[in-house]
Formats: sequence, C-alpha cells, structure tokens
Amino acid sequence: MGGSESTANSDRLAMDEAFWRDVGSHYERADGIINLEHGYWGKMARPVLERYIAATQMVNKQLSVYARKHYGRDMAESVERVAGALNVSADEIVLTRNATESIQNLIRQYQGLTADDTVLFADIDYPSFQQTMQWLADTEGTTAVVVNLPGRASQQMIFDAYISAFDANPNLKLILLTHVSNQHGLVVPVARIAAEARTRGIDVICDNAQSWGLLDYTMPELQVDWAGFNLHKWIGAPVGVGALYMRRGTLEKVLPYPGETDHDNTRIGARVHTATSNFAAILAVPAALDFHESVGGANKEARLRYLRGLWTTEADTLPHIEVLGGADETSWTGMASFRLRGQSSPAEVRALQQRLEQEYGIFTVARYELSSGACIRVTPQVFTTPDELAQLVAALKTLQ
Repeated sequence: MGGSESTANSDRLAMDEAFWRDVGSHYERADGIINLEHGYWGKMARPVLERYIAATQMVNKQLSVYARKHYGRDMAESVERVAGALNVSADEIVLTRNATESIQNLIRQYQGLTADDTVLFADIDYPSFQQTMQWLADTEGTTAVVVNLPGRASQQMIFDAYISAFDANPNLKLILLTHVSNQHGLVVPVARIAAEARTRGIDVICDNAQSWGLLDYTMPELQVDWAGFNLHKWIGAPVGVGALYMRRGTLEKVLPYPGETDHDNTRIGARVHTATSNFAAILAVPAALDFHESVGGANKEARLRYLRGLWTTEADTLPHIEVLGGADETSWTGMASFRLRGQSSPAEVRALQQRLEQEYGIFTVARYELSSGACIRVTPQVFTTPDELAQLVAALKTLQ
C-alpha cells in the first residue's frame, strides 16, 4: 500500500488525497461529530478488527486448552514482531497492558538511589509518571528536580533546558524523558539528551506511549536504557497492549516485580506480572503491525504532520489563538494544542473544549498539566480529512 518511503516520497504522498482515502476506507467512521481526539487510543483498521474478533472467538471456544498449550508460542510470535519492528532483540521486549504499566514498573522498581542522588522529570511528562518520580524521590530520600519548558519550544531550546539541569545537578542518577508529550505533541530530542546523559552516568527511562507509530523510528536510534510503549495508539492494536523495552545489560538496575525472581538478571519478563491478559489482543498484534507497515511508518508520520499543518498554519495567523507544541518542524508531530490567548486556566480551557463540541460539533480534549497553563489538544488520525480540519479553522476564527 505504502510503496517507497524516502523522506521526499513520504512528503509528496502526504498530500495525495486519493491514497489517504484508500487508507481511510479500511476504518469504520462514526457519524455525527468531527473527532479530533485520537490520542487516547487508536481505531483498529478492519483487517486488525477482523483478526481480533476471530481470535476472541477462538479463545472463547478453546479456553484453557489453548491458553495452557499454545498461547505461549503465539505470544512469542507477537513479541518477535514487536522486537523486529523496533530493531531490538526479543529478549529486550516484554508485552504489557499499556505504557503506564511498563513505565510505572521501571520507576518503582529502580534500585540503587542514595540520599545524595537526584532524579529529574519535566512538566511535559505524563502526569502519573511525574507523580511516581516524585514518589520515588520521597521514598528513597533523594532530591527531585523538575524541568519546566515553554509552551512552544524548539529542539535546541529543549536540549539546552535539560543540559542546564544536568549542569546544575551533578548528582543526577535517573531521568525520565518523554519522546512525544501527550499534552501538546512536542517532540523531545531524546537521542541527543540520552547521549549526554550516558557520558555523565545518568540512567534514562523513556516514555514512548505516544511516539511509536506517530513518528517513524527504531529503538537503537534513541540510545535510552528503558522505554514503555502503547501498541493500541498509533500502531493500531486492540486496547490493552503495551510493551516494555530494557536494553540488554541493564536488568540488574531494575528489581523484579514483587514476588518474581531473577537471580541471574536475564529475564525481562520478571519485571512485570500481568497475570491473565487479553489473549486475543496479543494475537492481533502481528495484524496491527502488518497494516501499519503496509501504510508505511514514514508515510504515516508525514501525513499526520501535514494534517497538523493544515490547521496550525492558519491558527498561527490569528491574534487571539496561541498554538502550543513544537516551534520548529523537527519538534512537530501530528498532535498539537492551542488555547485562547491569555486564557490558560483549567476552567477557561474546559469551557472552550465544551464550546467546540456543543457549538461546532468538534470533539477535542483539554490538557491541564503544562507549567505554561492548560490547553486544548487536537489529534487527527490518518483517516481525518482536510475538510474536517478546515471546519476546525473556521471555528477558531470565530472564537473570541
């Protein structure tokens, strides 16, 4: 479906409406509202949904005979596919229920902090991860440092902010980086920051919950120690599938999940304990990756960036609208946020989100955790049409 994926080809294909209508035909659309909130989880394409339904029926029919005799083999196939797509080894990947489970386990089970150490996170990080990093510091008696970024930032601005924090805190031991912020779609230069962290002996946890499938990359490019993913967002797997990545040689720094044992530090699976999972969702992972790869990761990234530009370029010309996220194109994703200029309180932004839905039939979501204030997040999908974004722009022009 996707063909060649050079940057130039992907950029041209991003504007090929016939191609994206064909991609969109594989999704069942809901009527009655323009949904621009696709950051929560991703819609399954029909081939994935069909595989998921068939797997659900099979598991429901075979029950424990399948689960106890054959599921391990099939789950291993899904792990191999995920590892292959990320360009890592299968023994560096374990499937989880979501990125939150993956990253919460990494933070809570991280060991080796002393009272002299410091941990670091940022205002753009997922709120529960900020809270858990603070919990880790409080529990271990260490210091927590928070990096506050401007509402709109470039790659260099972000990098400089982290390096300044590194310089000011020479006892840093652990940092949390978010590849793509769930607040406003900002891309963090993870590879540059992680490379600098490694020279200073700082361990790096990376939140890839929003980035995999929204951006086209593999794990070795990022140079981090550990990462958590969602497959049910931009990869398009059923809800309830995530993954945990632990770079080979780093297991000893993260304790096994309570009750699990791994004396030789060789079993990544000992770092989670999900118990009974949604078997059918795991079985649908290869189908999700098949469809994602048929569209093309670079093609998908380029299309979503293009869709973002359709509304943000015009929104940037409106004096009463403030667009948040990347200040340069390398800091962009398909996801971005906005607010009415001078109106950044949670109450004001909540009212704006409701107004968009009730008066204009446009569904979005309010985000409240940035240090610069609350905002409305706009997240198109590959089947979102330019006309739908034109209707958003028309609405923005009338908002005061």
